[in-house]
Amino acid sequence: MPTVIVDDRSVDVPTGTRLTIAIEQAGIDIGHRCGGKARCTTCRVVVHGGETSTMTRAEFVRLRDAGLLGSHRLSCQLVVEEDMRVESVMTKQNQGWPDTGPALDAGVVPEAVWLERSDLEAEQGA
Repeated sequence: MPTVIVDDRSVDVPTGTRLTIAIEQAGIDIGHRCGGKARCTTCRVVVHGGETSTMTRAEFVRLRDAGLLGSHRLSCQLVVEEDMRVESVMTKQNQGWPDTGPALDAGVVPEAVWLERSDLEAEQGA
């Protein structure tokens, strides 16, 4: 089982676990205000280890449009395949939210198709 280290906590999760869910299992109240559908960026993280070069089209577009492409990833669009070390950005506590957002599906939505970032950039002219 891969280990996810987030902020100052760690958790072992089954391979294929959605990163947002792994972060919650570590006891971090990470935001997912859109319900984990790659619409809001409140689940964004900085990846310090174990980052994949692939991403969903939805993640690519949202990060590009928000000016975060290359510096952040959306935890709702990542699954844990190997050990990862991440830093959460927006949490219930540091944003003053009453909750983190709607319940998450176990699987990645809207599209669970991962493409090479370089291919997405070429396709989008980014």
